Amino acid sequence: MRVKKITELNRLSIAEFKEEPKIPLVVILDNIRSLNNIGSVFRSSDAFLVKSIYLCGITATPPNVEIHKTALGAEDSVEWRYFDNTGEAIAQLKKEQYIICAIEQAENSVMLNELNLNADNNYAIILGNEVKGVPQQYVDMCDCCIEIPQFGTKHSLNVSVAAGIVIWEFSKQLR
Repeated sequence: MRVKKITELNRLSIAEFKEEPKIPLVVILDNIRSLNNIGSVFRSSDAFLVKSIYLCGITATPPNVEIHKTALGAEDSVEWRYFDNTGEAIAQLKKEQYIICAIEQAENSVMLNELNLNADNNYAIILGNEVKGVPQQYVDMCDCCIEIPQFGTKHSLNVSVAAGIVIWEFSKQLR
């Protein structure tokens, strides 16, 4: 086996990316503090053709040198919007008939490995603050909670890691 050269990967240009059909998924970042986490979510969203990212509250927005360090330009390819308040973003998506899912450990949450999506629907996932998670007031606005099964001693994953895992599952089911 030989590792491919970057020129052999046949990646899309930014213009081609913008024209490519996206998976019907909006990623909502609620009060994410780490610029590296924000950049990583942009990069995963680019990799799997996510429709858009909604940056809410204290979540920083591009252009930003620190976001760019991990996004590596994905902040230029993936569509994004900023909302002062996550509740406003959720309300907007509800009006557009999106199914809203918090990525959170909650009563009656759906385990990610048991999730069944319908490609005819539009979805939004909310990822919460690195310490506090998704606030209850936003969980209450959701149609469901999705939980990533974990088997070790820790009770949570890094928010950008959780985003990558969930985005991959949505991509598999909605492509």
